[in-house]
Amino acid sequence: RGGVALRMGLVLLLGGMSGSSAGVTLFTYLKRIGQIDFVIAVLYVIMLSAIGALMFYESLGTYLKRRRNPAGPRGKLHTHYLVHRLPFKMRFYKSKLYISALLPLGLGVVIGILSAILGVGGGFVLVPAMIYLLGMPTTVVIGTSNFQILFVAANVTFLQAATNGTVDVVLALLLILGGVVGAPIGARLAAKLPGVALRGLMAVLILGVAAQLLIALVRTPSSAYSIGLRELMP
Repeated sequence: RGGVALRMGLVLLLGGMSGSSAGVTLFTYLKRIGQIDFVIAVLYVIMLSAIGALMFYESLGTYLKRRRNPAGPRGKLHTHYLVHRLPFKMRFYKSKLYISALLPLGLGVVIGILSAILGVGGGFVLVPAMIYLLGMPTTVVIGTSNFQILFVAANVTFLQAATNGTVDVVLALLLILGGVVGAPIGARLAAKLPGVALRGLMAVLILGVAAQLLIALVRTPSSAYSIGLRELMP
């Protein structure tokens, strides 16, 4: 469908591979001191709440503006921050951008670290960042993000399996089966929906997940005590 910006994807991938390798090391340390579950829950709630709220606010505002004035100018999704003045600028033709390569490279590193710790593939962070920070068109964001996530997720999977033994192969195969069925349906729906609708739907999904995690984090546990093993730090 022509929805992959290959040059942008490769720069993001370079940062993602480096960040994911470092993230697995950080995951191993947090697991060793017995804080990995708490860190994951808190990071999820903070990250998803912030991203979902921003996406919902922007998509709702854009929808209302277009409804009031359909013939008005569309405007730009992103704002030029100081980071857009960074050196080593590259022209990304498919993304219609001329920005510093350090920006997507750094974004890839952050996404790689989050992928290793949170196991989300980075899509919840990567897609909004590509839209609002890099300023990429929504039509190429989905395919490009999946291109980057494909290789970063594979790197995290092999490193986690070898280092921490945290890969459930049977569960993964069942999830893959469901994903293979759902992915073509999602691709067809994405091709038919406007960009503002896609961003709005993703915002609702992100906020829903954040709310569920927040409830699980603050509610009273069924048992006041838990039994587990934790390696004591010297």
